[in-house]
Amino acid sequence: MTDHFSVESVYAELLGRAPENKMEPRLAPLFRAMDVLGEPNKAFPIIHVTGTNGKTSTARMIESVLRAHGLSTGRYTSPHLSKVTERISIDGHPVSDETFVRIWDEIRPYLQIVDSELEAEGQPRLTYFECLTILGFAIFADQPVNVAVIEVGLGGITDATNVGDGQVSVITPISLDHTDLLGDTTEDIAYEKAGIIKPGGYLISAAQPLDAAQVLLEKAKDVGVPFRFEGVEFGVESRTVAVGGQMVTVQGIAGRYPDLLVPLHGAHQAQNAAVAVAALEAFFGGEKELDFAVLQEGFANVSSPGRLEVVRTAPTIIVDAAHNPDGIKASAAALQEAFTFTRLVPVVGVLQEKDAEEILRQLKESLGGVAEEFCFTQSNSPRAVPAAELAELAVDLGFGEDNVHIAENLDDALEWAVERAEANDDLSGGVLVTGSITLVAEARILLGKTEA
Repeated sequence: MTDHFSVESVYAELLGRAPENKMEPRLAPLFRAMDVLGEPNKAFPIIHVTGTNGKTSTARMIESVLRAHGLSTGRYTSPHLSKVTERISIDGHPVSDETFVRIWDEIRPYLQIVDSELEAEGQPRLTYFECLTILGFAIFADQPVNVAVIEVGLGGITDATNVGDGQVSVITPISLDHTDLLGDTTEDIAYEKAGIIKPGGYLISAAQPLDAAQVLLEKAKDVGVPFRFEGVEFGVESRTVAVGGQMVTVQGIAGRYPDLLVPLHGAHQAQNAAVAVAALEAFFGGEKELDFAVLQEGFANVSSPGRLEVVRTAPTIIVDAAHNPDGIKASAAALQEAFTFTRLVPVVGVLQEKDAEEILRQLKESLGGVAEEFCFTQSNSPRAVPAAELAELAVDLGFGEDNVHIAENLDDALEWAVERAEANDDLSGGVLVTGSITLVAEARILLGKTEA
């Protein structure tokens, strides 16, 4: 019976565990959980996605094309924007509340076995992320799905998702982020992410910094899997801005795909599309060209909530989940390519573990021509940097005291930004909410966007 539980009560129970940013670098408890549950991690083929930026968009592209091929899909991504069920999607939609609660109810006694064993060994019980990952695998096995696209939570080697073996391992662009947990160089970070490359798999990698590419290449050779790198064996041949997105010509690993309409903005999304195409070719064997009509149908249905997403017009309010310097740089370039704002007012909030100084420096540099006034705010996350602290940092970086506004509350921040965007009856002003996923999530809810 599932009467006693609701998604909210399950979520509350999950939140009572060690939080997401306190992930344990361990896999043994995950393998133990898979063992007691009858190995749901082996019930379906997996496309495993890691990288610093672009994971979720790339996962959504791959999934959409698999669905266009008539396959039933599972997609596991994080974090969520408005509801925890978004992390576990079936056939492109968040898992139903009923299934989420029913499977949790079924696996709970087994998780308690693992918790008890851990506690007996003096170890922390399963964390929030570990439990959600186990739940994801159990839901996909219960469906059952034909294929699961699984996004790594953090790193690779000891990430909870690594109990699954990817038939294809996909590595999106690596840059410095989570350095406190993953290492100070792109080489160190690549070493973590290379942990998802397994015997019997296939490596598809975006173009990488040289030190990172070397690590990935060596790991692929060590475990004896074929590897294909963007810029060497596949990539974006050309792209042009189009209504609602861009036309992208992709040279894949098995075929060439001219003028694919990708309904997302920016060079980084064209790059994600090329990586997705190569991953799909690899999944289907790596030798055969994909059916162009099916590929185009898959791309036509792609959305990526919180990624340069227009959530309101008059004035245009855009939310973008960029939360590290490279992400900000890519989004700013895409924004200026796709929209013609004469005045843009950024609303910015950053979490403590991020490089706030570099994020602000990148914003100033990338949006210098179109953004003059900035509003600093904070999300409800306990990890949010106080708005006043961000503003002080901005002044130190030369934003100009008169151009910096503080609004601790997001409602007030949006109200002020809209007012400034429309100042002097400017009809081509806009607002950009960026800097952290938690801030973007709250802005989407405030502005009435509940679907993700």
